[in-house]
Amino acid sequence: MIIKRRRRRTVPGLNTASLPDLIFTVLFFFMIVTHMRNVTTKVKYTVPKGNNLTQIAKKSAVVYVYIGRQNAASGSAGNNADNYSIQVNDRIVNIDELKDCIVAERNKLAPEDVPDMVVSLRADKDCPMSIVSKVKMSLRQANALRINYNATNSNEGL
Repeated sequence: MIIKRRRRRTVPGLNTASLPDLIFTVLFFFMIVTHMRNVTTKVKYTVPKGNNLTQIAKKSAVVYVYIGRQNAASGSAGNNADNYSIQVNDRIVNIDELKDCIVAERNKLAPEDVPDMVVSLRADKDCPMSIVSKVKMSLRQANALRINYNATNSNEGL
């Protein structure tokens, strides 16, 4: 009589041969869909303080408009309108070019982001209101009616 020994069944090992392919595929996917925007600020501005602040939900449809003194001209004194510059994303523009620049930025957006376009206005806290109102009028002429005013949270009310 022959006695057969039963072998214990083992669980086969996990095949990791395709793991590097999967990792590189996911890496390339995130590299393609991630949108990194680095805007170098060419104007010097101090953000005003505010309360009752909210954040922008969809940041892919935001056009940044900075109002402040130019970094090279930061030594000039005075608070008149001649010392302030307007920057749209990475370009310094004057008030006459602002409308065309906003229209060009809207044309760069994806068609589904155009209705959600928001102009984020980042003005210096000492900026004269005459410049801000001229910028708002140019934005109105460019049909950019959704404006976000940038501010930092003030803790004075707490």
